Amino acid sequence: MKNKRIANIILILFLILGLAFPVFAEDAAVATVNHASTSGIDTLWVLIAAFMVFLMQAGFGMLEAGLIRTKNTCNVLMNNFLDFCMASTAFFIFGYAIMFGKGNGFMGLSGWGLVNVTHEGSIPLEAAWLFHAVFCGAAATIVAGGIAERMKFKAYLMYSFLVSATVYPIVGHWVWGGGWLAKLGFSDFAGSTVVHAVGGTAALVGTIMVGPRIGKFNKDGTANAIEGHSMALASLGTLILWFCWFGFNPGSTLSVGDGSFMSKVAVNTNLAAAVGALTAVFFAWYLFGKPDLTMSMNGALAGLVAITAPCAYVVPYEAMIIGFVSGIIVVLGTIFLDRIHVDDPVGAVPVHCMNGIWGTIAVGLFGREGLGGLAGNGLMHGGGFKLLGVQMLGTFTAVIFVVVAMTIIFKMIDMIVGLRVSRDEELKGLDLSQHGMEAYSGFQVFINR
Repeated sequence: MKNKRIANIILILFLILGLAFPVFAEDAAVATVNHASTSGIDTLWVLIAAFMVFLMQAGFGMLEAGLIRTKNTCNVLMNNFLDFCMASTAFFIFGYAIMFGKGNGFMGLSGWGLVNVTHEGSIPLEAAWLFHAVFCGAAATIVAGGIAERMKFKAYLMYSFLVSATVYPIVGHWVWGGGWLAKLGFSDFAGSTVVHAVGGTAALVGTIMVGPRIGKFNKDGTANAIEGHSMALASLGTLILWFCWFGFNPGSTLSVGDGSFMSKVAVNTNLAAAVGALTAVFFAWYLFGKPDLTMSMNGALAGLVAITAPCAYVVPYEAMIIGFVSGIIVVLGTIFLDRIHVDDPVGAVPVHCMNGIWGTIAVGLFGREGLGGLAGNGLMHGGGFKLLGVQMLGTFTAVIFVVVAMTIIFKMIDMIVGLRVSRDEELKGLDLSQHGMEAYSGFQVFINR
């Protein structure tokens, strides 16, 4: 009788375990699926954002092509097309290792060609590489507008490889790769300094070293307007860039979560662009007596550049203030460059360099502790000058480094192949002299300036 009772108890236990096990197993499976789904959704979002940032190459190409003369259209499009190819190759072989590899506070020293890379995060290594590769391409292509219409094509290719392999990744390591600026608490959410100030400063150095276009400045020091050939292309390019910035900034969240974080970043991005455009066009209207389409386009881009660093750290009305200031900066910056005889055909320097610096400093002014993981408050929220000081140190150190590095790189390229085309080639146009083709066959117009 006793043995039978024990047997019944054992049978009941087995029944309980048999009923419970599928429930426990199902819970475990659901947890695994949920985890996998979350990681998969994050990866999908990052890849979509990367594809959008890649499309910025088309935006830059259309913008720059529209703002330069017909006879140089093929050349500027070739620059935009092939600098992404050069950037992808250089960033794969050297750049990612320098930016994220184990090393020191200055640069990474391991993971060349993505071999033996230590990768942390919820998204795969390949997705992370692609996302940062398109950022690298965006930084490299900024220079195409500054040196347009007079730089040798082979010199530009050499530049784009070297900046993608060394200069951009080194600054990226300082900020996003655990380098010395990251350890100081420097914050640049999506790249006002890392991408735009780096690219804009490189454009400034290249523009100065290659010299102004023939006919840009008169003997008395006044500047002549050299009109672009297609405002339609330029407008299309600007709108493409604005759209792609919704991959650039919200994509830098690197995750979806409940959607609130990326939504806030998207709203801030849009508001800064809109206010930047409005401010630039009305300010230029006041100064020059006419509403200027180019200024409105560059005002929008200036707002987008400026909000790139603080987009996760501020609230919407602060994004509008940042956009307002950026619109003023882009107009005054354009006037200033003409006065010091720096010929920037598309406004790459005031848009990217000047407003990249402004956007980074804005983190130190308007940043709110806790938003986007920011470690401290900015000056306007009781944080004193600590964060502001770090932001200013970081962005100006990056600019100085790029000035020195790009001066060396451009000097080296000039010694090897030369930077600038001949006078006859420039007057004929780089499409024919450098590429032997025309963008608008049968409609080419030759002018002696």
